[in-house]
Amino acid sequence: MADDNALATESTELLRTLIRNACVNDGRVTSGQEVRNADALEDYFAGSGLVCERYVAAPGRESLITRIEGDDPSAPVLLLMGHTDVVPANPAGWQRDPFAAEVEDGVVWGRGAIDMLNLTATMAVAVRRLRASDFRPRGTLIYLAVADEEALGTYGAGHLIEHEPGAVRADYVITESGGVPIPTSSGPLLPLTVGEKGVNWRRLVVRGVPGHGAMPFRTDNALVVAAEAVRRIAAYQPKARILDVWRRCVSELELPPEVSAALIDPERVLGAATRLEPVSLARVVHACTHTTFSPNVVHGGVAVNVIPDRVTVEVDIRACRESAPARSTRCWPRRSVTSPRRSSSSPNAPRKVRSARPTRRWPRRLRAWRRPSSRAAGSSPASRPALPTPATSAGRASRRTGSACTHLASRTRSTPSCFTATTNGSTSRVCAFPP
Repeated sequence: MADDNALATESTELLRTLIRNACVNDGRVTSGQEVRNADALEDYFAGSGLVCERYVAAPGRESLITRIEGDDPSAPVLLLMGHTDVVPANPAGWQRDPFAAEVEDGVVWGRGAIDMLNLTATMAVAVRRLRASDFRPRGTLIYLAVADEEALGTYGAGHLIEHEPGAVRADYVITESGGVPIPTSSGPLLPLTVGEKGVNWRRLVVRGVPGHGAMPFRTDNALVVAAEAVRRIAAYQPKARILDVWRRCVSELELPPEVSAALIDPERVLGAATRLEPVSLARVVHACTHTTFSPNVVHGGVAVNVIPDRVTVEVDIRACRESAPARSTRCWPRRSVTSPRRSSSSPNAPRKVRSARPTRRWPRRLRAWRRPSSRAAGSSPASRPALPTPATSAGRASRRTGSACTHLASRTRSTPSCFTATTNGSTSRVCAFPP
């Protein structure tokens, strides 16, 4: 019991240190500053016999690795991976300082206490304790405290895989999202996360015409148009995808038969999630069975008495795996969207596309574009807009006669096509979202 208390105290104090370091990652290269938590972890491992390796992706963006070498080079390697950055926190929405790491009634309060500095700390404590006990595994055990997990991993896991693959090569990885107890009639269950949904962040740029706020009648207010775009995105519900791994998960939850049946029926799962309690479980059900679209950031306007001419909306899209080819028709007049292209000078860049900087560095497969033929059967070049098609998909883009809508047929749901099309001298800004 005394050893258990010492273990809990050690883990708690390390967690509080990591929280207080406030490695807040807002997506900018200058944010995060995970070097502070890398320093704290190296100090924690000091004197244990563990050797720490530091990897710098950008100033202040550092990841730390230590390892216990195995006896058998052919045995599988296990990687324990915890991230050291946290998302921003608005103190006004907290009852306590989000970076004070206060302890009350045995609970640590602070940004990152759950996501996932708690695991980053306890994994570190476990590795240090194993090293102190002269534990020698068959296969090597690696501990990785990685930077930049909260914003696509460009300065963390992405950097390591691209520049230091040997340092993180492993057969098995244990990281966050799993192990949260789920009560059942036969006792609590611990779920294991075995896959990730596809991440596809998009920035919508809505343009209008500036004017005086005292005379809004018949004006082209970019904020009003953006609000309608946000409303449509929030209301959109793609078809459910029921994967085998989800069916197995539901079968183990010991739910009433009628509830279980609804949760694995693509026609009924959305309705079941709407009625399900607690709401935290309903959110998991929906996320595990649907591609999700969440508009989370809006910027625009310069003054309360000026009609805005530019508004940006950033949308977090998470796509289900094993999505079948699908077709979508979406109409978004009078708006443009950032296109994940290399640059305006790229030989692959379509001529009639306005490109803006993506929200973050895009995966290579999303930055390559080709220009499709602007001539189609039964149409002239003047009446057919030049539309970009992702080079990596087997998709095609075509214009519906008499409208600025597009059809997008693609093999992937994680690559929406967004562009500006010019027809007969008139420009329409169009975004086609996959289902």
